[in-house]
Amino acid sequence: MLRADRQVRQGLWKREENRGVEIMGKTVSIIGYGNMGSAFAKRLAGFGARVIAYDKYKAGYADDYVEECDMETIFRETDILSLHVPLTAETDYLVDSEYLERFTKPFRLINTSRGRVVKTASLVQKMKQGKVLGAALDVIEYEKKTLENLESTPADFHYLASSDQVVLTPHIAGWTSESAVKLAQVLLDKILKLFPV
Repeated sequence: MLRADRQVRQGLWKREENRGVEIMGKTVSIIGYGNMGSAFAKRLAGFGARVIAYDKYKAGYADDYVEECDMETIFRETDILSLHVPLTAETDYLVDSEYLERFTKPFRLINTSRGRVVKTASLVQKMKQGKVLGAALDVIEYEKKTLENLESTPADFHYLASSDQVVLTPHIAGWTSESAVKLAQVLLDKILKLFPV
């Protein structure tokens, strides 16, 4: 899509070389089935994809939107992998070369969780090898803790930034005018629960 957009802006109209791939019939795998993972599954409902999820800390969450499964199923059946885990000591660089190598077939990666969940050098290596077909990254490991800028832009970042198979956004997946109001309401509710009026 990025390449097609650039081409049209340059006056080029190349339909065949920009033919897409449908989500319908694919297996979308979600790692982490909390608020964000389950919200993502609901949004996929109309696309005709099979949606499976793994959450190490939950059980019994299968519903109309998702099949609960183990990591072996994720590694074997994934076409699109979407990450929805917090950054903890356990998930810091969870997605590294060893993790990516376990997938049976080439797949696309979505990361809207935290940047350091994915080791960028490993992602770039597996993209160059054809193991990862593309990536949509709302977060990257070089992001400052303030979320307002990048700490650095090494060669691996430049590879991602120049790839037609990568979409990069500045940690805005849930950053809307409406989300600011919702967040304020959640905070207010928590404060009122602690300090009833």
